[in-house]
Amino acid sequence: MTETLSLLIVGPHPDDCSIKAGGIAAKYVEAGHDVTFLSVTDGSAGHHEMGPRELAARRKRETEAVAETLGVGYEVFDNRDGELEPTVANRRRLIRFVRDVDPDLVLGPRPNDYHPDHRYCAQLLQDAAYMLIVPNVCPDTPPLSANPVIGYVADHFRKPAPFEPDVVVDVTDVEARKIDALHCHESQVYEWLPYTFGELDAVPEGDDERREWLADDGLSHLVANTEMNVADRFREELVDRYGEEAGARVKHAEAVEISEYGAPLSGELRETLFFF
Repeated sequence: MTETLSLLIVGPHPDDCSIKAGGIAAKYVEAGHDVTFLSVTDGSAGHHEMGPRELAARRKRETEAVAETLGVGYEVFDNRDGELEPTVANRRRLIRFVRDVDPDLVLGPRPNDYHPDHRYCAQLLQDAAYMLIVPNVCPDTPPLSANPVIGYVADHFRKPAPFEPDVVVDVTDVEARKIDALHCHESQVYEWLPYTFGELDAVPEGDDERREWLADDGLSHLVANTEMNVADRFREELVDRYGEEAGARVKHAEAVEISEYGAPLSGELRETLFFF
């Protein structure tokens, strides 16, 4: 029997884990592994009509729906959306959380991004990385015996350095589950994001119609601006991994760039952690 793996996906906001790595999460759950999502802010800023307190509560409920839909654990820190800072207190909180999860693989954003929460989420993860194994840091929680592999999820930013994937994986067969998870984030995918893109009038009214609209790439800007699906962008890498015919057929893919701050991704470990 294959040893149970632990995957931790860290996002700046409650929908980021589903957008960037919902397919990888679904593949892990499907294989019987443990998956935990963490949002380091409460998501209380992302709406054009709702106030922070009401929105934070709503987005917490949305994460609970995602947890039930995907079969993952989901934690939301109470940092205010738009006000995240890479403080020592936040670093300690993240160190304790990661130690409690004890993941084999951690995924999160890169530090160059338009949104300060995204940048500081990435910095917190980088700052916590080595400290995970240091006993005198946060001594109230046992240190990890070894650092996990840490990977960055895909983005489209090119300066100061573009995203360079080390692993590109086919998640086409779990695309529906990823869309189901995104469907739970209704305050974002059917309200806030369409509003920011000037497409609010295009969103259907009914629940089933909205789900179909989302699956049919109705929110095209979400895909283009967040790299939710990188199949076309990294087609060559998919062909290298799966072969010419299979690689050409991939409709939905996610990509990971390995961070130098975590454990190295050796050949054997690569096959273990990215088994699909």
